[in-house]
Amino acid sequence: VQLVESGGGLVRTGGSLRLSCAASETIFSFYVVGWYRQAPGKQRELVAAVTRGGRTNYADSVKGRFTISRDNAKNTVYLKMNSLRDEDTADYYCNADLEDVRPGRYWGQGTQVTVSS
Repeated sequence: VQLVESGGGLVRTGGSLRLSCAASETIFSFYVVGWYRQAPGKQRELVAAVTRGGRTNYADSVKGRFTISRDNAKNTVYLKMNSLRDEDTADYYCNADLEDVRPGRYWGQGTQVTVSS
């Protein structure tokens, strides 16, 4: 299983980005797909996750600003990030598992997001 993230970059405070996670096999086979992030000097944390059934959960710090979605036809999971804050700066990782295991066994290589005013 391979997960490949894209869409990171430098964005101004208050701006938006959309991250993509493309899977090497059908997204529908995964029970859960999530986005985690790790800022310098901090532990990796869950940002958002979506299950095969479409159930989502979000970190409190991103509720109302980030949206996770999955496109089964494209084998891709997205993380739309709005109203970005400086504290959203981190490496963002896609994560998945075939079972309800969190974090899952499969990780992408990460994509960097830098938010700066």
